[in-house]
Amino acid sequence: MGAVTYPDAKVADFVMSRMVPIQVLADSPLAKEFKVTWTPTIAVLDYYGTEHHRTVGFFPPEEFIPSLILGMGKIDFDADQFNDAVIQFDRLLAGYPKSGAAPEAVYLRGVSRYKSSHDPKPLKEAYEKLRAGYPASEWTQRAEPYGLL
Repeated sequence: MGAVTYPDAKVADFVMSRMVPIQVLADSPLAKEFKVTWTPTIAVLDYYGTEHHRTVGFFPPEEFIPSLILGMGKIDFDADQFNDAVIQFDRLLAGYPKSGAAPEAVYLRGVSRYKSSHDPKPLKEAYEKLRAGYPASEWTQRAEPYGLL
């Protein structure tokens, strides 16, 4: 990723403006603590160092940024900040609707909207969007019961 993804201007701008990047050598104690078994491993952590999202292996620039946005949304989701999570998932879906991270963002966006309103309608909407746009995704399968609502 050091030859292709990290030097990309959009990636560099995104990372430097929204994250605190730390590169850790694979044989360091920190790599052991975070159970890094293959490189590159990208872990998205919150302010306290708790991991909320992880990717392993190479990502081209057009997949790397949506993966990071998904991680940022998951931080908000895990902190029960559902409106903020929806903002992150919407950002991902608006900018990268064909990315590999998009189906999970659709799913978590629906769950976030449900958890903030207790109205099951967003769950069904998420399933319908997944079925229409990402029929082969595992997230479509996970949302299938919501189609019965």
